Amino acid sequence: MTSRLLSAAAALGLSGALGGVLVAALAMPLVSGAGFAAKGAASTFTELPPPPREDPLPEMTRLLDRYGRQIAQFYYQNRESVPIDKVAPAMRQAIVAIEDSRFYEHGGVDIKGTLRALIANTQAGGIRQGGSSITQQLVKNIMVNRAESAHERALARMRSIQRKIDEARYALALEKKYSKQQILERYLNIAYFGAGAFGIQAAARRFFGVDAADLTLLQSATLAGAVRTPYDTDPSLGRAQQARLLERRDIVLDRMAELKMITVEQARAAARDPLGLRMRGEPGGCEGSAYPYFCVYVEQEVLTNPAFGYTRADRERRLQRGGLTLWTSIDPAAQKAAEKAIAARVAPRDTQVAAETMVEPGTGLIRAMAASKRYGRNPRDRKTGPRTTYNLAADRAHGGGDGFQAGSTFKAFTLATALAQGWRFGDGFDTPGSYVPSSGYRDCAGKPVNAPSATIYNASGEGTGGPYSLELGTWKSVNIFYMKLEREVGLCNVVRTARALGISRADGTPLREVPTFTLGVNEMDPTTVAAAFAAFAARGRYCRPMAITDIVERDGTRTSVPPSCGEVLDPEVADAVNHVLSGVFTKGTMHGQSIGRPAAGKTGTNNGYTSAWFAGYTPHLASAVSVGDIRGSYRYPLTGVTIGGQYYGAVQGASLPGPIWVDSMRSALRDVPPSDFVSPDMRRFGGGFTPGLKEFLEREKKHRDREGSGHGGRRDADHGRDHDTSQDGGHDPGHDTGRFAYQKPTHAQPVGRSHARPPARHGRRHKNHRPRHPAHRHRPGRVHEHR
Repeated sequence: MTSRLLSAAAALGLSGALGGVLVAALAMPLVSGAGFAAKGAASTFTELPPPPREDPLPEMTRLLDRYGRQIAQFYYQNRESVPIDKVAPAMRQAIVAIEDSRFYEHGGVDIKGTLRALIANTQAGGIRQGGSSITQQLVKNIMVNRAESAHERALARMRSIQRKIDEARYALALEKKYSKQQILERYLNIAYFGAGAFGIQAAARRFFGVDAADLTLLQSATLAGAVRTPYDTDPSLGRAQQARLLERRDIVLDRMAELKMITVEQARAAARDPLGLRMRGEPGGCEGSAYPYFCVYVEQEVLTNPAFGYTRADRERRLQRGGLTLWTSIDPAAQKAAEKAIAARVAPRDTQVAAETMVEPGTGLIRAMAASKRYGRNPRDRKTGPRTTYNLAADRAHGGGDGFQAGSTFKAFTLATALAQGWRFGDGFDTPGSYVPSSGYRDCAGKPVNAPSATIYNASGEGTGGPYSLELGTWKSVNIFYMKLEREVGLCNVVRTARALGISRADGTPLREVPTFTLGVNEMDPTTVAAAFAAFAARGRYCRPMAITDIVERDGTRTSVPPSCGEVLDPEVADAVNHVLSGVFTKGTMHGQSIGRPAAGKTGTNNGYTSAWFAGYTPHLASAVSVGDIRGSYRYPLTGVTIGGQYYGAVQGASLPGPIWVDSMRSALRDVPPSDFVSPDMRRFGGGFTPGLKEFLEREKKHRDREGSGHGGRRDADHGRDHDTSQDGGHDPGHDTGRFAYQKPTHAQPVGRSHARPPARHGRRHKNHRPRHPAHRHRPGRVHEHR
């Protein structure tokens, strides 16, 4: 008898839930009648096992911007669980009608309903009603979800009498643990509806673009019809599947009418309508994000942070399945400002790339992260094109590459070191026309790292020297001045200052502690540089760049992530740095470019124009912009190039990164009231003296006046304009370690007129001047010295 029924069921093609008909509904009496002891047969269904272990369902992780708007999502299964009261009543009725009409009457296994389904499906020649109860289907899905491997999942789905007996026993146990509403809620959240949608909320949004709470009768019937054979009725696969889904929808409507859930008229009227699908993609990962580079940064923060899991595999699992909600720091207005400023000057198809990161001083919160290329793979995986999978604004640990040499932006760290050691505004020394760093340089291990074979030239390229003060040497970005200043304050001390401000190489290798460290030979990324300069704005308080502000677990538990900050620079020293770097806009390489509020910063251009930078800040926001060729900065320098439709003879910090910075910061800060930097303590930092500087500037002024009379209409090279010829006003190139001799521009530029009014204290030593550090007494004076 048993074998005949099993054969008959197989002949009818009864699979899946209907395969449970013979096991769940018939196995008990048949097995008992086959000669088993009555007590043993009864114990199978009276001595129940504990309910099956329920692992947390794989849930989508969502990334939100600072205001709570979603910007990205990650998932292993596209699912967002919702409570039963967030599911439309029509949906609850539809799923019960088609899958288990006696759900509220049976205790987990519905023998009567199973027999009725067998008869109905046999008469129809196909599957019209479910055989397994909703509770049994829930058990099966729990087992599949619990499986860790493909083999375990196959075992959970395997058609066997023993599995169906176990399924029935677990179903009975679940009914003792949960109420009917709890079981229905779990079922609706675990079920697969097709088109990649797991759970009713994801299905409602995927199929119709609405929440589960807002599903109509028609939509509910459609989704209820999809559960039985989700792959055969997947509307994303084509018209044939859509036709089958329409047929299933109408079956659900008819069944609801049979059960008096709706009227026959309502069923007929609804059946006349089309499916009404509004299929909405649910892209996972960062390629589908509006802010892909920032998304990659957040993703890598999760995958590399032990707080999210002991191993990387654990962290990946939590990101893809954990149902986290990650509140992030990204500010849509700042992001739009950065994207717009970059897009206005650099095109996605250019091989030259621009990237920018904005960081909030005092917190380290990343407010914007943008690049000139779109994120993703190029067609046919070409290496060049409008897209890239490198996070151009970040280091390698956050999805970026090796970065670009930061150039003269590193002079800010030497400036800070000198001021911390007691140097004063106006202090300086005479410089030669060229300089060989043959002695006096030791790395932090105490090892001499002199470079007797290298020759350093000033940015003018003319080979002339002269006296420079801290301010003038910074504003004109004088290479030799900063090489000698670095030697005086100590190379290792400059390196330590940079490290304290978060400086580390983009490729993760140790900083190169060489004489040209101050000229920016280390490859950097905009995020790291922006965070370092933000510390100046925060009066010496450095904060690690921060993207995640709050973590909300799937159960609603919320954990705020505090900034990771510390005072690494004396606040008064930071004030002094800000005072000097503010002059870059008013008297230096960015003269003529303004954001309409107090700002400070430093241009950076590398030897041979391999890359260009600008890093700057206000008290409210810091930003760094880099420009270089994605194919390789050494093979493809920024000379004789057309970028964004504009020709550049040579790209310097003030000619392309500078204007991007100005436009983006002006827009990002539009609604933020301006504020000033804290004034420096002139008792501590005022009163310096540079021998011969006053006379030198007077001679330069006379020379400039004579030249001006013959070139009446020429603009000052320090005005930082966009250049459309082969010359760039050039006071600001840095140098790399491969070749230190400066590549001379098309023609030399005179000293900018903005330097014609030096502080009065440069003319004489202040009577109360006292060195504040031993090194202050040994710096070079009027005569150039090698040590």
